[in-house]
Amino acid sequence: MSGGERASEDDRTSSGDQKSICPFCGVGCGVRYSEDTGKAVGWRAPVNQRGELCPKGVAAYDVVDHDERLTRPLVRGEDGELVASSWDEALNRVESGVRRISEAHGEEALAFFASSGCTNEENYLLQKLARALGTNNVDNCARLCHSSTVAAMSDRFGTGAMTNTIRDLPEADALLVAGANPAEQHPIIFSSYVAPAVKQGATLIHIDPRENATTRHADHHLALRPGYDIPLLNAMCKVLVEEGLVDDEFVEARVEGFDEFEDWLAGIAIDSAAEKAGVEESALRSAARAYGEADRSAAFTGMGMSQHRCGTANVHALLNLALLGGNVGKRGAGVNPLRGKNNVQGAGDVGALPDVLPGYRAVTDAEAREEVADEWGFEPPAEPGLTEVEMTHRFGDEIRGAYVVGENIAATEPNANRVARELDDLDLLVVQDIFPTETVRHADVVLPASSWAEKAGTVTNTDRQVQRMRPATAPPGEARRDLDIICELGARLTDAGGFEDRAPSEVFAEMTRINPLYAGMSYEGIGEGSQRWPFPEDADSGVEILHRETFGDGSKRATLEPVEDVDPADEVGEDQLVLTTGRILSHFNSGAVTRRSGILTRLRSDDALQIHPDDAAERNVEEGDVVVVENDRGRVEATADVTPAVRPGTAFLTFHFAEPLVNRLTGDELDPVAKIPEYKHSAVSVRVSGTGESDDES
Repeated sequence: MSGGERASEDDRTSSGDQKSICPFCGVGCGVRYSEDTGKAVGWRAPVNQRGELCPKGVAAYDVVDHDERLTRPLVRGEDGELVASSWDEALNRVESGVRRISEAHGEEALAFFASSGCTNEENYLLQKLARALGTNNVDNCARLCHSSTVAAMSDRFGTGAMTNTIRDLPEADALLVAGANPAEQHPIIFSSYVAPAVKQGATLIHIDPRENATTRHADHHLALRPGYDIPLLNAMCKVLVEEGLVDDEFVEARVEGFDEFEDWLAGIAIDSAAEKAGVEESALRSAARAYGEADRSAAFTGMGMSQHRCGTANVHALLNLALLGGNVGKRGAGVNPLRGKNNVQGAGDVGALPDVLPGYRAVTDAEAREEVADEWGFEPPAEPGLTEVEMTHRFGDEIRGAYVVGENIAATEPNANRVARELDDLDLLVVQDIFPTETVRHADVVLPASSWAEKAGTVTNTDRQVQRMRPATAPPGEARRDLDIICELGARLTDAGGFEDRAPSEVFAEMTRINPLYAGMSYEGIGEGSQRWPFPEDADSGVEILHRETFGDGSKRATLEPVEDVDPADEVGEDQLVLTTGRILSHFNSGAVTRRSGILTRLRSDDALQIHPDDAAERNVEEGDVVVVENDRGRVEATADVTPAVRPGTAFLTFHFAEPLVNRLTGDELDPVAKIPEYKHSAVSVRVSGTGESDDES
């Protein structure tokens, strides 16, 4: 059997009482369907050990039987409209289109968009399919949120992942949260681990341009100017050195380049750096002391740090602070990226990236390619492919065909007006999804897929725990499971083996044979628990604290590296504000799923433009006014929320809504290392709607 009828031992449906993993943020809470309430309830999983859930988790099943679900394949008709088709017709169009593009333009004209909302097995087979077709043009949306974190941490520590675990957070004496709002974005981590640590006496330092739910618990709030993390963190390093707060024993044993770094810091003026960052010098010094005086300081970083043209450099500056404080390789410490979607970590782990194979081995590494070829039966290309944003920039030129699985790139990519035009320039756009998203509107072929509650497989959470998802129901109508669709396309498009009708457990077993991070794990061994990478033979559940004796690359020492200031790409005019973006508690990512949830719609936080009272007064903006927010990339309208929670000179919008689609305004300048775009600093003008020359849509 195939498609939605397939029922293996892994993904056979049950009564709905199956224990699974929440499809939203990277915490990885256990959820199951409650027949009594018709909602999700928690179970005592490895992370939410008390069975607690946030509002999104409670509503996770709301959209499974939503009347807008895609239930039949669609193809673009001669009149330009999407019309229902059979699976054979849809897959034939994909097959013929891919072959036509490959023959006319070469394999490098194909682009594959994986998803950090899909399982490890689905992402693994999709990247394998891209490489079987002869291209490394495969990436996932982690590029848009955490690629700079991975780049910096891999370079310095040899591993681009959370150094510690959620479970050891209560042992911290200080918690430094930089560019993240875990109280809303990772609620169970915050309520179950961070807040108890603060209640027990840990000091919370929050670096963010806005006051938000996390700030309410903070002892120190540094409301920096968006884009100026580097001078702030450099100045904090200078305070540690200047005031004798460096962990000399750790530096002596585990750090290189201290003398050179100290000489470089001599050129840093703390008062000038604080002024550039937009914070009071006394507040900066006080926060740095709190971090440096603590025996164990845990740092957390989010998209407020990573989504800049200098995102990689921002994280390098944070790593310097951790090394000076000796906060690496011990419990209650470390540098801990808070992953966004439920499988951001896993999608990268299994090779859905253009420059690395499963396990983060470079595609340029001949030995790694040879080892993969022994399993796959073919050798992957040796040249790195294009990143996600680079692929969209070349739609219609070098890139002629794209296969998008589970992502809404028309809404989530920066400079969305440009992306919409470029999507229409493709010869073939195949979208595999569960709802008619903004991206589906541009598609030539639409493949109706499975929601999280209709599939089996594994996902890897923010602290490297691999957990199993289980289906509670079957896909609706003619929709098929994502893994089955990828398998069938792989069998149609390539002669390579390994794309026959496969169960998730079989794909997982193959992954463990070529991914050194997952070596030793087993699908059965995970069971209702988890296995954490790395997973040595003598570990019951994997290594919790990384870098205790050596770093990920085997070296004993990490090097302190001077990080020079990098100004944001957008110059801010005299009458402009800096627009920054972020999440709210009741919605997720582009909102393609959560906007269709009844409970989350009722809980919906206002999708308003937060603007400081001083900035509002200068523009004659009053609470509740409809305002136009615009720049040379586009414009949106939003309702004004006049509040001192956002710093003067800065405005804030969420990115969850199609209207206003904030990414019409964000720039596509890229970090030179991680190729992440600068979502967190866009120069915009704000005015009351109707007061300008034109309010026509850009």
